[in-house]
Amino acid sequence: MPTVISASVAPRTGAEPRSPGPVPHPAQGKATEAGGGHPGSIYSAIISRNFPIIGVKEKTFEQLHKECLEKKVLYLDPEFPPDETSLFYSQKFPIQFIWKRPLEICENPRFIIGGANRTDICQGDLGDCWFLAAIACLTLNERLLFRVIPHDQSFTENYAGIFHFQFWRYGDWVDVVIDDCLPTYNNQLVFTKSNHLNEFWSALLEKAYAKLHGSYEALKGGNTTEAMEDFTGGVTEYFEIKDAPRDMYRIMRKAIERGSLMGCSIDDGTNMTYGTSPSGLNMGELIKRMVRNMDNLLLRDSDLIPRGSDDRPSRTIVPVQYETRMACGLVKGHAYSVTGLEEALFKGQRVKLVRLRNPWGQVEWSGSWSDSWKDWSFVDKDEKARLQHQVTEDGEFWMSYDDFISHFTKLEICNLTADALESDKLQTWTVSVNEGRWVRGCSAGGCRNFPDTFWTNPQYRLKLLEEDDDPDDSEVICSFLVALMQKNRRKDRKLGANLFTIGFAIYEHCLCSNLWLLLLFLFKVPKEAHGHLCPQMHGNKQHLQKDFFLYNASRARSKTYINMREVSQRFRLPPSEYVIVPSTYEPHQEGEFILRVFSEKRNLSEEVENTISVDRPVKKKKPKMPEDSSQGFSQDGCCSRRKPALAKHCAAHHLRFRQSKQQQRAGCGPGVRGGQRQSKPR
Repeated sequence: MPTVISASVAPRTGAEPRSPGPVPHPAQGKATEAGGGHPGSIYSAIISRNFPIIGVKEKTFEQLHKECLEKKVLYLDPEFPPDETSLFYSQKFPIQFIWKRPLEICENPRFIIGGANRTDICQGDLGDCWFLAAIACLTLNERLLFRVIPHDQSFTENYAGIFHFQFWRYGDWVDVVIDDCLPTYNNQLVFTKSNHLNEFWSALLEKAYAKLHGSYEALKGGNTTEAMEDFTGGVTEYFEIKDAPRDMYRIMRKAIERGSLMGCSIDDGTNMTYGTSPSGLNMGELIKRMVRNMDNLLLRDSDLIPRGSDDRPSRTIVPVQYETRMACGLVKGHAYSVTGLEEALFKGQRVKLVRLRNPWGQVEWSGSWSDSWKDWSFVDKDEKARLQHQVTEDGEFWMSYDDFISHFTKLEICNLTADALESDKLQTWTVSVNEGRWVRGCSAGGCRNFPDTFWTNPQYRLKLLEEDDDPDDSEVICSFLVALMQKNRRKDRKLGANLFTIGFAIYEHCLCSNLWLLLLFLFKVPKEAHGHLCPQMHGNKQHLQKDFFLYNASRARSKTYINMREVSQRFRLPPSEYVIVPSTYEPHQEGEFILRVFSEKRNLSEEVENTISVDRPVKKKKPKMPEDSSQGFSQDGCCSRRKPALAKHCAAHHLRFRQSKQQQRAGCGPGVRGGQRQSKPR
């Protein structure tokens, strides 16, 4: 059973509710592994660990629901109350929203009408198109959808004003319990709504996600993949389309066959990634725009006619548009969902097509293969009907793959783990999960530009045990993907926290070249010193010391340091043992993180012993770290890149040893804000 984020039952009026207390964080520094998957893959992705809640009598959704029915009260959530604290944190809103339950908004409210689908999602006056684009992708896979949105809820049978949704949260699945009070203005939902005025699953899902992060304002601006990962526990790969591989269309098709989720966007020329509100727009300006548009955009009570009514035509509500709309109908800085791929015959040639959806529910591509395309007459009648049948709702459209790669700049693919989908038909990843933290003065060493502290960062041993099964590749290579995710930064925005600029480096852990062994012999380095110079002889779980990084280049690394929630990258290395060093760009920045290693074959990652030398740093000229390969990793062994002169200095330097001491980790204090948006260590 998932960990529960819930609250106590309270009547709609009356006594002060009792707080259920905080949900504990899982233990740190342990790799999560469980059996399962295909033979040989003993480290699978079953990561729904259910940690006990200490000192709190936590109640599940079922218990709270039953209690409400017995007391004949509607559930009211004291942790996410229907007031301004749940809406915004940066300033007070100048107009008053009225919180209403669906039964107070319309007659015959329904949770889901005719199945949850991508056309049920229309963006309101909140910059969370990144979240809504992820929901649209989620609806394409019913099994995934109903893991996030459990079946057991309705506005008719056993209704008690209580609903729940499940999200992946840093290695655990959590159950978020909410009431069904929603913010309205003139009896109209302010934020996400459905095309059907009496359907509420998407609005309630948005509320549960807002509760998970502390407020609706916390959802302003983000990356589509952040929500995709929270829906699936998967890992994201990022593609700059201009630099994409030639077989990108095949990659996209394979992703759809695997059940992966995909999103895309057009760079707006700012530093904001998948921004859904204007660059640099603060909350005060957002509020002013909302107030200015509120009376024009929201309907009067008398205008609330359901879509399709014969009495009066329905009106379309256009969300406040912050992004830049292009002449072709596409929008810069806006998140789109990739919902399908097809091929069609046009003038005797097969044309590759991409199906996209705008979460606004309108504003579409107006070029080739759009609804208004003048050349539809050259497409076979049956094929035309088949394609147009798949885009019956506003906001969804076809465009050719050539137009797609010409206009869009970024593509994100969220790959599923075995935990996200139990199906023999879909090939998924196995994963090892490690948790850790950067602590000022202990394990917050910054990137390789800071050699005096870089070595103090947490270190994780990676064993690549099985090579790829690729008959067309003669190399003995293991493919894997490393993902570093920082925790709780969105939720802590109200405390002034921003995303850190993060990245990682990978070092070979056990292979010393013959050249290096020869140098040790020539310089008559004592045997007891070998382990300090070459980790092969030093014990697999020892924390690598400063001098190792001074004289060894990384075998692989993240392409860049960037201030995103997660940095991930795919690698191909020979079977061996490696050490992964995750870090912030600047030293002395405190925060928690998880490090995940994904592979289609067996692998193991775990934290090494955090034995850190406590020598007082000496002020001296900063040494230059070895150059890393510009291609992400070098094909040569890390030890073989040492020059003889450098090796001589290294051997002499280590004739005397320092006694390392185990240093206790301190508590995590206030974080220092991240540095540059995108940085590369020298």
